[in-house]
Amino acid sequence: MKHTPALARLIDALRTLPGVGPKTAQRMAFHALHEGRDGSRQLAEALTGALERVGRCERCRMYTETPVCSICSSPQRDATLMCVVESPADVVAIEQSGGYRGRYFVLMGHLSPLDGIGPEQLGIADLETALASGEVQELILATNPTVEGEATAHFLSELARHRNVRATRIAHGVPIGGELEYIDGGTLAHALAGRHSLG
Repeated sequence: MKHTPALARLIDALRTLPGVGPKTAQRMAFHALHEGRDGSRQLAEALTGALERVGRCERCRMYTETPVCSICSSPQRDATLMCVVESPADVVAIEQSGGYRGRYFVLMGHLSPLDGIGPEQLGIADLETALASGEVQELILATNPTVEGEATAHFLSELARHRNVRATRIAHGVPIGGELEYIDGGTLAHALAGRHSLG
């Protein structure tokens, strides 16, 4: 069955969301039109409002409605610490842990030459400017433990070294409460390579 042009456009638009395939997009579109018209109007208004008002912080590139986000503008944050992450979702995850009081730099991705993503697309020039200010003493590399994330971390560690800034990498390995027999070999190898002294 062929959908009407407006319905087909809605389904195609929903498919642009991560993890949404054609069947899920169709189901969401039918729900929005059949049972959720009030909610759909609210969603449309919220989406339009966010697209108009939400931009990137001019310091860390996190999403914000002001030129400088609340983390960068807070005097309670430790400006000598900068944690580099791949996405805004990573900032949210670290903030929810409650264990970090420094500032951030959001790459909005990772180095991937095959996909045309180089230093320019990740805002590395802005990061270099922040490092050149002399305020940052430690650059915490919290990119994902993927091939691209590791390559990005290595690239950034070299950048920090040239600026005489200490670069550290977040630990990866066995989760708290995890049992070794259920941990995959790659994670165990990474955990063993990153071991440290207890005393």
